[in-house]
Amino acid sequence: MAQASKNARTSSTTQKFFCSCGGEIKMKTLFEKGKVKNVAECDKCKRTERRPSDFK
Repeated sequence: MAQASKNARTSSTTQKFFCSCGGEIKMKTLFEKGKVKNVAECDKCKRTERRPSDFK
């Protein structure tokens, strides 16, 4: 039985996170002190955390 090639598989999921204030959480990349840093930030209240799951 033939397998589908890895390029033919197009299943990707996008998960949306929401803050307790009701705003949407977006990931941002910052460059500080010579290092790349990923930060999650709420659009509405501008609160920042390390990852989206920390907003709970």
